[in-house]
Order: sequence, then C-alpha cells, then structure tokens
Amino acid sequence: MSSENYLFENNESPKKGYLLLAEPFLDDPFFVRSVVLLCENNKDGSFGFVLNNYREIDFNSINKSFPKIKIKISLGGPLSKDNLFFIHSLGPGIVGSTLIAPNLYYGGDFHQLCSVINSERKCKDLVRFFLGYSGWESGQLTNEMKEKSWIAVNNISLTTIFNIEKMDLWSECLAKQGERFRIISKFPQNPRDN
Repeated sequence: MSSENYLFENNESPKKGYLLLAEPFLDDPFFVRSVVLLCENNKDGSFGFVLNNYREIDFNSINKSFPKIKIKISLGGPLSKDNLFFIHSLGPGIVGSTLIAPNLYYGGDFHQLCSVINSERKCKDLVRFFLGYSGWESGQLTNEMKEKSWIAVNNISLTTIFNIEKMDLWSECLAKQGERFRIISKFPQNPRDN
C-alpha cells in the first residue's frame, strides 16, 4: 500500500446512516469534496444524497402545494435529477418514512410533510431536500472503498447533517476524524496550489 493510500484510510466500512467523504483529490466533477449521507448499503447496492452541493430554490415554484418558503436544496446526486427527495427527523409519524439511523428518516408522504411544515414552520429545519440521488450498483461502492475514493465516517451529529448554512462541511467532517485527517482537510483542492 502506498503512503498516499494510507492517508485516506480509516478502516471503517460504509453502513446505512454513515457519511461518505470524498478523498481530497477525487476528480469526478459531481463528487469533488462531497459529503454523502448513505441511506442504504446492502448486497443489492447503495444510495444516498450529497449534503453539500446547494441550490437556492423557491419550493413553491416546484410544487404549488408546498409552503411558500425559501430554502436551500442540495443536488443529491447525478441520478434522477428531476425528482425531489427528502430526509427528516420528524419521526415515523410521517407515513411511509424509512429509518436510516436513530431519529433520521428517508422519504414518506410528501403531502403530509407539506401539511406539517405549513402548520409549524420551524419543522422545515428538521428536513433536507434533494434533487436527484447518488447510487452504486452491487459491489460498486465496495470497489470504490478499496480504491480509497471515499472515507466512511459515523461520528457526525444530526445537527451537522441538517445545518444547511455550513460553508465547508467536507473539511469540518474530515477534521473530526483525528489529527491525520485534520491535516488532510486543509489540503488545497488543486495540489499545484500548495
């Protein structure tokens, strides 16, 4: 194993509810310095949402039944970019929600969600919206982990996941992994800038 590969390794295996942090020099334009919430990871494949690729959108212009609020939406990934997805911590009371991790859910009844946000506006802070998602076929994510394309982490709080104001989520999450990763988190995106 080269010393460069060692830098990007933490021996964590990706699991449902973990975050995937792109290795610092990943050259895929969609996933540069991305933080992906892994919503499912099993023998059939994996999917999740990029948390730190935002767009300012008036939700009411997407769907007239949605509350008139301005909120950041993340581009969740390169797949199904015309579809709206969401995660939340509103509990299993949102019918059809799927548990990702303690107090973290994926999907559910969209009309019920709209009704909850309309009746209690502060609930919007407990929801994240995404256009598109990130997906891996069976074995694909395992191979990308072997190639050191991703660093799997599980020590990130729900507060961090739902905070859409964080400007450098990738660096912050990476720095929380210990001293070696704190150094990596400061690497310039382009090594020639060093």
